[in-house]
Amino acid sequence: MKKWSVVLILSAAQFVMVLDGTVMNVSISTVVADLHSTVTAMQSAITFYTLTMASVMLLGAKLGDVWGRRRALVIGSLIYSAGSLTTALSPNMAVLFLGWSIFEGLGAVLVIPAVAALIADNYDGRDRITAFAVIGAVSGGAVAAGPLIGGFITTYLNWRWVFAGEVVIMIIVVLFAGRIGETSSRRSIRIDLLSVLMSAAGLVAVVYGMLQTKTWGWIVPLHSPEVNGVEIAPLGISLSAWLILAGIVLLVLFFSRQRHLVAAGREPLLHVDLLSIRQLRSGLSVLGAQYAITAGLFFMVPVYLQMTLGLDALETGVRIFPLSVSLIVFSFVGTRLSSRWSPRRIVRIGQWILVASSILLLTAVEPQLAGLAFGAGMFFAGTALGLLASQLGNVNMSAVTEKDTSEVGGLQGVFQNLGSSLGTALIGSILIGALATSFAGGVGASDLSEQTKSIVDERTEGGVAIVPASSVDTIAGEAGLDSDDAATLEQIYVDSQLTSLRIALFGLIVLAVLSLLVSRGIPNQVPLSRAAAQPAPPG
Repeated sequence: MKKWSVVLILSAAQFVMVLDGTVMNVSISTVVADLHSTVTAMQSAITFYTLTMASVMLLGAKLGDVWGRRRALVIGSLIYSAGSLTTALSPNMAVLFLGWSIFEGLGAVLVIPAVAALIADNYDGRDRITAFAVIGAVSGGAVAAGPLIGGFITTYLNWRWVFAGEVVIMIIVVLFAGRIGETSSRRSIRIDLLSVLMSAAGLVAVVYGMLQTKTWGWIVPLHSPEVNGVEIAPLGISLSAWLILAGIVLLVLFFSRQRHLVAAGREPLLHVDLLSIRQLRSGLSVLGAQYAITAGLFFMVPVYLQMTLGLDALETGVRIFPLSVSLIVFSFVGTRLSSRWSPRRIVRIGQWILVASSILLLTAVEPQLAGLAFGAGMFFAGTALGLLASQLGNVNMSAVTEKDTSEVGGLQGVFQNLGSSLGTALIGSILIGALATSFAGGVGASDLSEQTKSIVDERTEGGVAIVPASSVDTIAGEAGLDSDDAATLEQIYVDSQLTSLRIALFGLIVLAVLSLLVSRGIPNQVPLSRAAAQPAPPG
């Protein structure tokens, strides 16, 4: 048991890091009401939590090399605990954003790379494969259990207790961190701050640009921000497009600087030659796609269940339960299969199941999302995500030598959280954008009077917000519409939400298909057979 105490401690930390990405999705409507905010603001908070981690994860990995990985784990856990406590006590969305999206994210950038590197420090051979599989299964379990934990606590206690519980878990991790061994020595290196700024600014610009497409438009300006009454849309192009372009340019310059630092004999923030390793490149790409799909699914479905159907947090968690169960079960099934099947075979099976389940979910869309087909689609989506979670951690870490494990741990964190950020931003933008388009079309094609249509157009000029469908008639009444027009408008809104859900699910199918193209570099050998092929140590 003592041998596995390290992975238990690190699994507790990993569980909390991943849990935060899904635990609040089923509580969106409750948090929005409690803090007198909006779904759009909540989407921004969810996105920026993962974006904070993605943007400075490489710095966190490098600090782990400088300070020592166990010390980085402890410092990160304390920062994370402070952020969770701030979030638990937040009186408004601004404080929640500061505690959750910023402080917790900054703590996580130290914890996540340290977890991966310390697993590599404490285990080798078959034990390392098992330990990484356990971490993958725990990550999958956190994704799956998040909606149930969040739903139960929000319904019977208060959503704030979720974050209070995280404080307790991370303090326990700090208290038991002394049991974790550390074989890698600290490195005295100079961190290039310009590289940190370039990578962080580039990632933030790309994701924030995507996040705002629902308001500002992709290319053609829609509702551009204004300064002193002047719209900001340079050369008649949406500010979102300029932000995304600027982010890409900054990231290209970042990679160029890393090569320059290496040529000058200085320590880069990222050894970009690591990305030339085919196995690592494929593993990271599939990992990013997996987290993008998971984040997109865990945003769109709870939003529909709560805002259209009016389900509470626990009822929402129960609807997602088939995915939760299968994700946990097949994380362990994938671990068992790894002794007989190659990682590529398991990953490819998972990817094809993910494509099929996404298509099944699209065909299952109906007003109540209560049919057998929807439950089966969620179950098989969890099956796919569980199989992927069981393999990708070891695929990535086994692609490099021990000296690079901390850096690869940072890269894993970048791709996980960048994938989550892009998934929430992209699928969320598709969902909200499709809602606005569908609602406008529905109003235009309806039998509402021209005067009523004019009032609706005026009230939705800045976009269509996601609100509970049951509140539409009240909003319409406050705008001066009679009861018949209000009822018609409510039905149009419900139909528009259903249409936007279908379009967002189609976006999920596209992501699932594209992920198949990047998995060719996953190893096609059974790990045990590789171990057996190695010569026995002398003496």
